[in-house]
Amino acid sequence: QVQLVESGGGSVQAGGSLRLSCAASGHTYMSYCMGWFRQEPGKERERVAVNGLDNIVAYADSVKGRFTIFKDNSKNTLYLEMRNLKPDDTAMYYCAADYAFLRCRDYEFVFWGQGTQVTVSS
Repeated sequence: QVQLVESGGGSVQAGGSLRLSCAASGHTYMSYCMGWFRQEPGKERERVAVNGLDNIVAYADSVKGRFTIFKDNSKNTLYLEMRNLKPDDTAMYYCAADYAFLRCRDYEFVFWGQGTQVTVSS
């Protein structure tokens, strides 16, 4: 099992920045691939950014150029640097991880954190 704990969310004005952190503990070798997802109430979960197989990163079109995902393996921590935030970025942000090749390839992660809220006001 892997335990994931997110932090760094908050309320900012449009144009502002936040850095989300996701600390992994437990069997951290199981966090072979990791990613950030977000969800607004009543809407489907959206994949925001992933650090997947062979450390290849991928971003949703809506965040390209504004968000950066990166890992600090020495701290077992995944980050999401968010710049030029927009009101549409308002959501609960979740960190996720997995160790299985096929699930990593398909972004079907099994380990999830509790989420951290990001609110962007106009």
